[in-house]
Amino acid sequence: MGTDHGIEIKVINPRKGDNVAHPMGPGHARSASSSAPKPSSSSPLPDAQRRRQQHHQGQRQGQGQGLIDLKPFKTWVPWMVPGFVFANVVLFVITMFVNDCPRNSVSCVAGVLGRFSFQPLKENPLLGPSSSTLEKMGALEVTKVVHRHQVWRLISCMWLHAGVFHILANMLSLVFIGIRLEQEFGFVRIGLLYLIAGFGGSLMSSLFIQTGISVGASGALFGLLGSMLSELITNWTIYANKLAALLTLIVIILINLAVGILPHVDNFAHIGGFLSGFLLGFVFLVRPQFGYVSKKHVPPGYIAPYRKPKHKPYQYVLWVISLILLIVGYTAGLVLLLRGVNMNNYCSWCHYMSCIPTSMWSCKSQQVYCESIQYGNQLNLTCISNGKSDIYTLSDGNSSQVQQLCSQLCS
Repeated sequence: MGTDHGIEIKVINPRKGDNVAHPMGPGHARSASSSAPKPSSSSPLPDAQRRRQQHHQGQRQGQGQGLIDLKPFKTWVPWMVPGFVFANVVLFVITMFVNDCPRNSVSCVAGVLGRFSFQPLKENPLLGPSSSTLEKMGALEVTKVVHRHQVWRLISCMWLHAGVFHILANMLSLVFIGIRLEQEFGFVRIGLLYLIAGFGGSLMSSLFIQTGISVGASGALFGLLGSMLSELITNWTIYANKLAALLTLIVIILINLAVGILPHVDNFAHIGGFLSGFLLGFVFLVRPQFGYVSKKHVPPGYIAPYRKPKHKPYQYVLWVISLILLIVGYTAGLVLLLRGVNMNNYCSWCHYMSCIPTSMWSCKSQQVYCESIQYGNQLNLTCISNGKSDIYTLSDGNSSQVQQLCSQLCS
């Protein structure tokens, strides 16, 4: 446009009313029309040819003196999400070291790995440790949260995984979803969103599934998916192909939630994490509306004739409502959990959200019980549910080893 500073600003198909930065000369402001060079009277040119000539002159000036590219959003270098992946893998290795299958079980998978070998497939088909080891490492067990007030298990369970297949699926999902979000919004907002959404998933799981243990980062991952949906909604004005992106994201979310109706999958953690992330997206991932120009992004000597407000009114409304719902929901959930409330007593159909029984599988969790008779280091176990009996040689005779042997016998 102007030639005072050798700066060219290109506006491609600007919307009506959008902000356009105009050059300002020394000591006074000029409009775009006053700053354009006038045609020479000795060689008049047609309007179209004159515009083409001015365009080429602007390009040459931009190439010679530098072209300023105004980038409205900062791009972050992702390091937190890879750090989360590394932490999960390290904790899984530590869990397998603590598990020590050869010492606590009769048979192990991949015995060549020594104490890092896996539990028998009948006990853990995901190639991982025993349930008692996961419980020792911090798995979510509602009875310990309620009666021993071990609320920290709502967070620690997010970093544990039941097996190789489990951690592989979750970490690949975290890389594909989390890295893009961290690049766009930074490690602080995405880190807080991941942890708070994971906590929300654990909290909802504890209110509906109060038998057995639960581990995994799935709740936090569904939180990231939920935040992507709310981010698209609250930043609607800056996106192209909005409906296509919205429908694609909804289909992906529905498919992932549908997988949760299979047995042994904690779909309540998925739902709780998704709802938490959906609300957190309205709080953490708000962008300025389309056409907003920040003063710090305008080069010296340029002014914006009309400044749009940074955010639209609906963005503020969604921010306030979401924050209130999060505070009320988390507070009420923690109070109900610590009082030992089972939400299934108030919702007779909610258990179908986590598992739908069919002729191929049952959704009932079976507790295993065994009768035991011990002679020295010899243990005779009889499973009450199926009547099977076997004799084992104990290495140290602790209750954890006996529980694992009973689980194997009854599986």
